[in-house]
Amino acid sequence: MLHSEILPGEGIFPGCALKRGMSLFSLLVALTTGPLSLRADTPPKKIALSDFPAAAVQEVVVPVPSEIFAVLDKLGNPNWKAQLRDGKARTPEDRARTALLLGNVIAEGFVAVEAEDAERVKELGRQVLTLAEAINVRKSVIARSKSITDKADQRDWRGVRSEFDGALQDVRGAMDELNDQDLSQLVSLGGWLRGTEVLTSIIGKGFSKDGAELLHQPELVNYFDRCIGSMSARLRRNPLVAEIRDVLRKIGPLVNEGGDNITPEKVKTIHDLTRGVDQRIVNGGN
Repeated sequence: MLHSEILPGEGIFPGCALKRGMSLFSLLVALTTGPLSLRADTPPKKIALSDFPAAAVQEVVVPVPSEIFAVLDKLGNPNWKAQLRDGKARTPEDRARTALLLGNVIAEGFVAVEAEDAERVKELGRQVLTLAEAINVRKSVIARSKSITDKADQRDWRGVRSEFDGALQDVRGAMDELNDQDLSQLVSLGGWLRGTEVLTSIIGKGFSKDGAELLHQPELVNYFDRCIGSMSARLRRNPLVAEIRDVLRKIGPLVNEGGDNITPEKVKTIHDLTRGVDQRIVNGGN
């Protein structure tokens, strides 16, 4: 059973109650059974993030990306192919940027699945393996990478979603075993940034209050801000990490309102902010 707990530390919204996450086993059960009813023909009247299956990021419950994208499909008919990025990102020498890019690429995998682009899915699966190797967790995703390729060839899109979800969990678990929690958090943060960039792009092109409600994630933004604050001084001084923290603090007040108050202008602002840092995660530079 989920319960709330106040986490120590100061963030954008001090004193926010954050939910303790469910076990990985119950996550997988939830992902493969009940929640797929969200894909019924009738769109939900209201989207509540608490209704999604969740992955535990330390003490915060994070909606599974594939389920958020599935609900977006029911809010309209997004042009997912138009959301895909071109090309292959080079593996950075900077480990912090590599971790951010790994999360970013996994989130891109969900977009490619929604676009049903098998070749892009397979390429992203290979990129996940390459980036995981660069931060010493290759073994944790070898099987996932192969399964992503196999399931993409079979056009088993639900299976591919599950493998990308699993890859994110496996990478973070392997990093935690190596006591590399800071990089583990950056993987999650990189995925959230790319997912938010795509969400705001789609919501902005077909704005609705229900779509905007997906952006109402103040606890999660606050959590990532505090994670960066608790990282080593070396990571906090990393120019890209510092820029991302600044972006989080600009996004925080915008997502601290419900869907009724998140306007198209605010959606565009969030999109521009996340797009800017995502470009630097992929390409480097300023």
